Parts: sequence; structure tokens; C-alpha cells
Amino acid sequence: MAFLQALMAGTKQHFPKGPINFGNATYTAASLIQLISSLVTAMTSLSTAQAAAKDAMANKQGIEAKVGPIVSAYKRFLLATFAGATQTLADFGVPPPKAKTPLSSAQKAAATAKAKATRQARGTVGSKKKLAIKGNVTGVTVTPVTTTSASAASSESAQPAPTAPSAAAPAATATK
Repeated sequence: MAFLQALMAGTKQHFPKGPINFGNATYTAASLIQLISSLVTAMTSLSTAQAAAKDAMANKQGIEAKVGPIVSAYKRFLLATFAGATQTLADFGVPPPKAKTPLSSAQKAAATAKAKATRQARGTVGSKKKLAIKGNVTGVTVTPVTTTSASAASSESAQPAPTAPSAAAPAATATK
């Protein structure tokens, strides 16, 4: 934009009268300034339109953030209220929910086999088998706490939290 304005000013200063020949055409200073001025006007209007579009987009996003959740909740309400009445939903412009297609027996068998294979691969077990699994911990001595709950809370806050032993340090083992 600044270049075009300087181009117009230079044309007025150095070619005030007379024809200017370049690019297999002849121009007057006034016609060149008019052409360049039309480009400046177009660029200015584009910049103004882009700023207005940016403001409009920000306005739309602000309103959409407020109204969007209400619209989606209203749509869910309509689907729950008029679940069987497809024409009523169509009056609101809401498509009816798609009917679920039942799985064939081959698809059910494949799903069951896949679930069983996944369970074996992950090593997962049922709730009763989980109860039977116990972890073995060695080298840890458990000492009972004999202080009252009020004094224990104050002593815990005064002492720093215990840290886990590092991998480089050898683990302490309890001996009897």
C-alpha cells in the first residue's frame, strides 16, 4: 500500500504532463494515477471487509459458545420425547435415531472369540479369581502406630514424607 502511494506521488512529481510509454502501451500521468488509485481502493476495501469478517466470526463463536449447549440439550430432549414419532421429529428438523441392526450369529461368535483372546492376552481374570491373588512382599517390617490420632496428625505434618529407596541403593532386609 505504501509502495503504491509512493508510486503515485513519484508519477505526479516526475511525469506531470505528457505521455509515458512502457509495456507496448502509452499512458498519461492521470490515467496511471487513476489505475493505481483503483488498486489502493480495492486493497483498502478488502482490508476493511477482512476486519469485519474477523469481528463477525468472533461474534458468532461467542454466541455459539452460549447457545450451542442449549441447542444440543434441546435436541436430546426432543429425541427422548418424540422417539417414536418420526414425523414430529422431522417437523423440528431432527433426524430420527437410526435403528440398530442386530448382529448375525457369525458376528456374535467372532466378538466372543475376540473378547476371550483379548482377556487372555491381557491376563485379566474374573472377580473371584482376583480375590485369590495375593502379592508377596519381602524385606518390609510393619510396626503398629501407638499414638493418638490428634498427635499422629501433628507429628506427620512436622516430619517430611518418606521417600522410596532408589534403585541403586540395596534393599534392606529384615532378619529375625
